[in-house]
Amino acid sequence: MKTASKIVKLPTLKRKLKSLRRKKIVFTNGCFDLLHLGHVRYLEEAKTKGDVLIVGLNSDKSVRRIKQKGRPIMPEVSRAAVLAALASVDYVVLFDEATPLKLISAVKPDILVKGADYRGKDVVGKSVARRTLLIKFTKGYSTSKIVHKILRTCRP
Repeated sequence: MKTASKIVKLPTLKRKLKSLRRKKIVFTNGCFDLLHLGHVRYLEEAKTKGDVLIVGLNSDKSVRRIKQKGRPIMPEVSRAAVLAALASVDYVVLFDEATPLKLISAVKPDILVKGADYRGKDVVGKSVARRTLLIKFTKGYSTSKIVHKILRTCRP
């Protein structure tokens, strides 16, 4: 499947889901601002939990609402294209809200995947999905760490 055809709007995704219901649908979400090895491994692991991996991507508007000043670094069009280029990702759908609850409710995934940092926290959409799984992060990788390293390197 071509990268551009993996980036869909919710109405299109809903139509596609009708024919995919025989398959195990996995959903995860995030900002994925600067894609790094931790993200790639996380998404690859998420894909192993089912047949179809749908990634809910925070729109620029949504990222500005939940992250620190200056984010996102990369615009949503770029972030979506990079995610869609990964073999592990089947569909990318943007959402504007602060949380993906509306999107998860529309998708009704078999499995909702989040990072292990959600252990002991309320996972948005947990009540909608049949099952929720937490996946370990690859240590040493985070967008915030990358940004801080770049800023330290660029300072005179």
